[in-house]
Amino acid sequence: MKKPKNIKNLVTGGAGFLGSHLIDILMQKNEKVICLDNFSTGKESNLKKWISHPNFKIINHDVIKPIDLELDRIWHLASPASPIHYKANPIQTSRTIFLGTYNMLELAKKFEANFLLASTSEVYGDPEINPQTESYRGSVNTVGLRSCYDEGKRIAETLCSDYKRIYGLNIKTMRIFNAYGPRMSSNDGRVVSNFISQALRGNPLTIYGDGTQTRSFCYVDDLIEGMVRLMDSNIDTPVNIGNPEEFPIIDLANKITKIINPKLKLTYKPLPEDDPLMRRPDISKARKNLMWEPKINLEKGLNLTIDWFKENYFS
Repeated sequence: MKKPKNIKNLVTGGAGFLGSHLIDILMQKNEKVICLDNFSTGKESNLKKWISHPNFKIINHDVIKPIDLELDRIWHLASPASPIHYKANPIQTSRTIFLGTYNMLELAKKFEANFLLASTSEVYGDPEINPQTESYRGSVNTVGLRSCYDEGKRIAETLCSDYKRIYGLNIKTMRIFNAYGPRMSSNDGRVVSNFISQALRGNPLTIYGDGTQTRSFCYVDDLIEGMVRLMDSNIDTPVNIGNPEEFPIIDLANKITKIINPKLKLTYKPLPEDDPLMRRPDISKARKNLMWEPKINLEKGLNLTIDWFKENYFS
């Protein structure tokens, strides 16, 4: 079906890392975009190129509170997404995810808007199978330090499923695996930004545990392409979007020191509670139904990210 011209988009969390990259793509397509953000972690500077554009509007608003806006599509990304942010106020994190998702689904219901939930690979918990398929139900801790985020996203997926079943809404659920790239905060506690910031300061890189735990890192441009393809698709069940290449954390540290300063040392600290030992998406569903897979390998993505960090945080 042909998309209407000048489609109206709402991007919650649009001033954040992923949201701002999504807004770039939507604006380049000449669509109308409203960015909804309370700037608790997002930055207006991420959107500076669009501030005065007639198709663009920023509303300073917390998704915990309802809002009334007529829209065609809702991209629901608003949520603390790094351990430092969501552990700092776990009750607020749970409220933001649950009430924010509920309020945005009510808005979608009112205006029959298409809806995309930015969920997470954290719904799989500390997985017992590798790679993780969308049918895997996870190995989770409902009362741990990470549970406010992990369980918050699980209930958000449940809400989406119920609104789809009861009200017939057009809902997409995207499970994101370890995105990285320009506009990450330098102090958000994620492993890529941590390592790059430490290396650019000339400090040892901090590894939690022995470094053998694995992650799969997806460059932001690839991830946003997958997000847009999912919104435009007919898929109504969760889809993994991530890079299926898996790397031990110690290998990531060595790749970053090799680029920035091979003489830098590594330092070790205990592994935090419930930190997953492995994380790797099975993206067969995305490949088959979205014709999507990541194109940017880790070395190229790290170089692009490091260059951006140098220019914006360490110049």
